[in-house]
Formats: sequence, C-alpha cells, structure tokens
Amino acid sequence: MSELINNSKYRKEQLKTLILKLHEGESAETVRNQLIETLKSIPYGEVVEVEQELIQEGLPESEVLKLCDIHGSVLEGNVDLTNAKEIPDGHPVDVFKKENIALKKEAEKAQNLLKAISQLTDKEFKQYLLVLQGSFNALMDVDKHYQRKEYLVFPYLEKNEITGPPKIMWGKHDEIREQLKGCIELLKPPELTISDLTDALPLLFFPTLQAIIDMVQKEEEILFPMSMDVLTTEDWWNIHNQTLEFGFCLYDPDVEWQPEGLSREKIDAGLTTDGHIQLPSGSFTAKEVMAILNTVPLDMTFVDKNDKVKYFTQGSERIFVRNRSIINRDVRLCHPPGSTHIVEQILEDFKSGKASHAPFWIQMKGKFIKIEYFALHDENGEYLGTLEVSQDLTDNRALTGERRILSYTDKKE
Repeated sequence: MSELINNSKYRKEQLKTLILKLHEGESAETVRNQLIETLKSIPYGEVVEVEQELIQEGLPESEVLKLCDIHGSVLEGNVDLTNAKEIPDGHPVDVFKKENIALKKEAEKAQNLLKAISQLTDKEFKQYLLVLQGSFNALMDVDKHYQRKEYLVFPYLEKNEITGPPKIMWGKHDEIREQLKGCIELLKPPELTISDLTDALPLLFFPTLQAIIDMVQKEEEILFPMSMDVLTTEDWWNIHNQTLEFGFCLYDPDVEWQPEGLSREKIDAGLTTDGHIQLPSGSFTAKEVMAILNTVPLDMTFVDKNDKVKYFTQGSERIFVRNRSIINRDVRLCHPPGSTHIVEQILEDFKSGKASHAPFWIQMKGKFIKIEYFALHDENGEYLGTLEVSQDLTDNRALTGERRILSYTDKKE
C-alpha cells in the first residue's frame, strides 16, 4: 500500500472520490476520517489539479463552489506544505499572509463580541453595537485583499492554464462580500435589539466570519504555495508595482520588496517621459511634489469621487494617524460608526453642490485643531472628490503684533 500512497495519480483519484462523496451527501466528518485513513496528507498542487479535473469532467463550477467550504474543512491540516517555497519579506505573498493574520484577528474579535450578546443589558448593547459596527467595517477591508487576488494574481494563473480554482475562489469572494454587506446593513438601524441580532447570528454573522477564516486557510494551504511555484519573479514584480492601486487590507507593509536585477524606475516616473508632472502653471517631478505635500504644515487626505481614500500626506508632525491600509477604502469606514451619518451628509452636500466647505474645530490633548473638508471640482464644475485638511492652530492663536520678513535674520526658529 505504501507505494500506492506515494503515487500522485493514486492520491488524486482518492481525493476526487472523496470530494464526490461529499457531492453525494456523505458527511464531512466521515470523509475527513477516510482521507486521514487512506492518504494522511496530500500535496497542495494535487488539490488544485483535482479541482481543475472535476470541472473539466463536468461537475458544474456552481457545485464545486458549494462543496468548497466542506472539502476545505476536510483538507484542513492534511495538506502537505513540505515543498512550499520560502517567501521573501515584503513579497506580495508575504503581504497577503500578513493581511491574513490581521483578518483572522479581527474576525475572531468579532466572533467573541457576538458570543457575549446574551450577557449584555439593553443599555450596554448600544455601546457594544458601535464596537461591533467598527469591527465589521474593518473586515470589509478584505475586499481590497480579494481584488488584488482577482485582478493581479489570477490572470497570471490563467496564463498558465490554471483556471478552475481561481473561478471557484472568486465565487467565494463574491459570497463573502455580500455576506459582509448584509451584516453591516443589519447592524445599522438604531432600533436593532439584542433579540434581533441573536436570531441573525447562526444565519448570517457566524457563517460570514467563518467564511473569512476558511478563505485564509485556502490561501495559506493551497493558493499561495501553488502561485509561488507557477509565477516568475517578474510576474510578482508586476503584481507588486500595481498593488497600491488597490490598497492594503488592515496592514501597512514595513518592508519594501526589491528583487535583484529588477528596476523600480518605471513606477517612480511621473506623467511625462522625462519624469515630470505638467500642470497649467508649471511642472515638477514626483519627488518634488511629494516633498512639497509632506512639508506644508497640514495633514491632507484625498477622497475621490467614488468616496475611496486615495492619498494622504506623510509629514513629520501628523495630527491624526494614517497608514497605507486605508488606501482605496470607503471613507465612511474610516470614521467611528457614530459619526458616519455626518460624513455621508457632507459627501451628499458636496456632490449635489449644496455646500463646498465644511469646517470644524476641536480641543485635543491641549491643542486647538481645525479640520476642514473641501469639495474639489474640475474646470467644468464636475465633482472630483473631497480634500480633508487638518491643522494645529495652537501657536497661531497665540500670535500678537507683527513679525515681518525683514526680521528673519534677527531671530530664527
């Protein structure tokens, strides 16, 4: 029997048989025990090949999608990763895996919050609900993680004739997105009761969180090891260079991956061939504009016309903490749940033309902070997005008299 167990064809046939038993209605636990008894473990690449073969042999993708969670739980802990390649720090797969750590942590936090419902009073529930809303808003960040897989990784797999598993995984992504949207919608009404939420736990909330955790397992045990085998360093470099267009998920990489022999110049260039950004009143390089934006004594964040955060300044004295995990995130999800309705009102007024400026000021840690939102329009009046500008005005408010430019040499700060 041992020579058979070591035979790839035999292993794949056995796994295929077991997955089809799930299709026929046999319990996941029974099939899992049979897998352990007959195979003990199976290399990750063979799992991918079996999924592909099942689709090619006529099992509908929709049916494979339905079986995905079940056979994922059957395979958990039984996928052989012995030959998986090492992943460099900052590599796109390293970023995906670090994001998965953050996703699992947030999903488990949400699970624990939901399990505590029965112990809450009605008064405690209102505050608890804000925390829960914040947790599910954070989990919606997984959309960026999934989009990078779909639009950056999957095309390279398909070029290598690996089409079945990406289709199945994309289908699961869409399911999870819809489930998360459903959770967020259900948590919105202020009249939501403990009883309402309790009824929805087994139908929506717990399945959604488990689906996110299960997807992490599928990525870690199958997708990423297989992708590392199939994609070239240049493929990964192209993926790396496009990652910021989609943004990061609950994680801001602290290591910049630079594969040997590949130049970074092509993504540092501006809009012109000589590396300059040309504007009606002049031009500058990308480095120059970055230095300008990071030097002005303002915190600025740009939100595009689709309400996605696209840019923030990185000056030395920030007022509010920002990291790159917010890039491409819906701006509503970047604010405490209790103030979301204010953000929505500002955006609505800016888009309709009812307002173009919304100023606020607060006292924070002994400082006087002014926060302003500005509607941005092009020369034709088309709405382009919103600029948030925050400034510490503490010192400015204390100024008296005059200090003219001629007195510069008398006293330097």
